[in-house]
Amino acid sequence: MAPRANWKGFLRLSLVTCPVALYPATSEGEKISFNQLNRKTGHRIKYLKVDADSGEEVASQDIVKGYALDKDTFIEVTKEELEEVALESTRTIEIDEFVDKSEIDPRYLIRPYYLRPDGKVGHDAFAVIRETIRDMNKVAIGRIVLTSREHIIALEPMDKGLVGTLLRYPYEVRAADEYFDEIQDVKITKDMLDLAKHIVNQKSGRFEPEKFEDQYEAALVELINEKRAGRPIRPKERPRGANVVDLMEALRRSVGGGAAAGAEEPKKTPKRPKKAAAGQKEMLMPIAGKKPARETAKKSTARSQRKSA
Repeated sequence: MAPRANWKGFLRLSLVTCPVALYPATSEGEKISFNQLNRKTGHRIKYLKVDADSGEEVASQDIVKGYALDKDTFIEVTKEELEEVALESTRTIEIDEFVDKSEIDPRYLIRPYYLRPDGKVGHDAFAVIRETIRDMNKVAIGRIVLTSREHIIALEPMDKGLVGTLLRYPYEVRAADEYFDEIQDVKITKDMLDLAKHIVNQKSGRFEPEKFEDQYEAALVELINEKRAGRPIRPKERPRGANVVDLMEALRRSVGGGAAAGAEEPKKTPKRPKKAAAGQKEMLMPIAGKKPARETAKKSTARSQRKSA
């Protein structure tokens, strides 16, 4: 079952309109998260909204938004006043233009959403808009209000629905020359480029996300399981960066599968079995909110609990 829609309204292309719902296309819910605790008592930390001067707790109904003119001067803005700044994009995604996808700078991309018809009506109009975008091989650009802010949204077909990607405004993107101006101009020889291209060809493949393992998430699972089992946590040796003395020699040895010049040969360690991406199903011991994949995990937990008792 799909999660609750983040937004409901209408999608409009000129006079063609249909009701639609917007859903998050990604999720962080499967990742391990931590609570802050009081080291002395083990109790969770609770955050309170307090008056900065008096230190007294303030009830939610007494909190208003304010724009800071300076350190001590604010302009208060009420919820009702904000609602008066109603935009058409609060309830309607109006398609303003169509562009080539290659023209969208990746720095402008924020996050993706799924867009589908809302309810049993409007499927014909939705299909007309979707297939028009598909046949023209374009990306539709519109506007939408989410979390009280108007965003640019880029729409493109995916299967029977649309994927809408929120875009940043130009003022939100920093100029690259602030960071790149100090990079030295270096002359690269043809031999160096040829060797580097050979390395790229050796490592070329298709992008298959399921091949990638979240190694940090797997390490967190291992850490938590070790602590639950009562085993001591020993720091692991950190890999040392190679000191490249001769770039050309480093490229040659990379092509041949060796280590860079001046660097020690890395110790070979057995590869970990890949963990399933969805919910880290291959955890050794169950964690609250996660489903263990193996019956052996349950037995392991029971044994460790009997020992601690």
